[in-house]
Amino acid sequence: MAPIQFKKSPTSAAQTLTSSQDTRLLVRETIRISANLASAPSSSSAPPSLIAAESRGLRPEVKFGLVEEEFIDSSLRVICCEEIDGRRWKYVAEKDGSGQFKRGSIRALSLQTPQTPVDELMSFIRSYVVPEGFPDNVDSSYVPYMKWRALKHFFGGAMGVFTTQTLLNSVGVSRNRATSGAVAINWILKDGAGRIGKMLFARQGKKFDYDLKQLRFAGDLLMELGAGVELATAAVPHLFLPLACAANVAKNVAAVTSTSTRTPIYKAFAKGENIGDVTAKGECVGNIADLLGTGLSIMISQRNPSLITTFTLLSCGYVLSSYQEVKSIVFHTLNRARFTVAVESFLKTGHVPSLQEGNLKENILCFPWSKDRPIVLGPKFKDACQDPGSFLAIEPLFEKERYIVTYNPSKGNVYALLKDQAKSDDILKAAFHAHVLLHFIRSSNEYQSSLRKQRGSDSSDFIGSLSSYHPLSTTIDLEAHIAESCKMVSTSYGLFKRKAAEQGWMMSESLLNPGRARLY
Repeated sequence: MAPIQFKKSPTSAAQTLTSSQDTRLLVRETIRISANLASAPSSSSAPPSLIAAESRGLRPEVKFGLVEEEFIDSSLRVICCEEIDGRRWKYVAEKDGSGQFKRGSIRALSLQTPQTPVDELMSFIRSYVVPEGFPDNVDSSYVPYMKWRALKHFFGGAMGVFTTQTLLNSVGVSRNRATSGAVAINWILKDGAGRIGKMLFARQGKKFDYDLKQLRFAGDLLMELGAGVELATAAVPHLFLPLACAANVAKNVAAVTSTSTRTPIYKAFAKGENIGDVTAKGECVGNIADLLGTGLSIMISQRNPSLITTFTLLSCGYVLSSYQEVKSIVFHTLNRARFTVAVESFLKTGHVPSLQEGNLKENILCFPWSKDRPIVLGPKFKDACQDPGSFLAIEPLFEKERYIVTYNPSKGNVYALLKDQAKSDDILKAAFHAHVLLHFIRSSNEYQSSLRKQRGSDSSDFIGSLSSYHPLSTTIDLEAHIAESCKMVSTSYGLFKRKAAEQGWMMSESLLNPGRARLY
């Protein structure tokens, strides 16, 4: 198969020789290599690995003025190039004596100089204080607004120290100034820990869009966890500060989740331009319910009930109500969870579920930080592919597509690699194709499992040992499944989109949370 053609990076040429000193070192190293080759027994010909490398267009890489020995003594081939957040990488693999790729020989080579520590620090800070895509995706008034807002909170936090200490002294905590000051400091540290937790969790901002229901329910669980920790301070009052800080962190994280998910939820209920009215009325209902609950708890507390029993009953009611509240929301958009429900229903029955059915079947307990995700959209190349031969074998199947779908048996995940020309519809099609491939793989695994049960558990049986370690044992099986999935996607993707639109679903690639890596 002809080697893959890649765009040349404009920065790669600038990294070869940047000074006269580098040039002298390269000439000196070339003369040394030529002398070694001339003194070798087979002086009439160059090493086969070097000839093979030059025939494929590979040249010795220069790093700090020195020639990389690995590009001379081994036969390497460029497999793929990748760009992540403006930084470019080249993946190479090594062949053995028989011409086959060695397993696990893929290596990533940076085509650009590493970032300085200052640049890395600034990138880290920007990920916390500005949104992704800043400043192109925000209005010009965003920066002035945030400056004044930060200044206002600075003064507010400073005043909080004095007001808290004043209030504690006013209610007569103690006549001793040192004691009242210590109590005020403990209380301020508790609130400060909560604010830090709120600030750090705000970095997950984009997840509030595509995993809204899951984060909303997780936030309510954190709220109850914080209340439980606060309750524990009554049993160990000497640990008030650490427990109160932990509880306040949990509650503030839950408050960020509630605030961030409130507007999209109300927007889903507003059919016209009345989101303000819907929000105001929703908050009013919530406040009325909160006041009624507060009054009821005051009456119950006067009878001195068991604290643990009362808290347990109220917590169970709170969590159950929260779960049903989240399940009752009907969104028209397809995020990752609802997209999975829609595609699996389409592959099994030929029908796309309705809005109500799709939202009811959405898995609320699959939290965004969970690693158990069988489909990864837009991953890094090194995470998706470990065998260069299998990647090069399936790459022609996606010549006309702007993505490549593959399967990693060691991880049990399907990966959809995106090319740099991929648009919104290409990303949606890649996600659909990944679900189709996963469906074929699971169907094949179930069929092999049924055969093993029929033939018994004999370890010498070929079928039984075929997938005893991982679902797909051979490259031939993987290539066959991928080729079959390509045929199905070419005929069924358009039908799936049409049926989804008929049910009222709206598809957006941003809600599928694709990774930023792109092949070029």
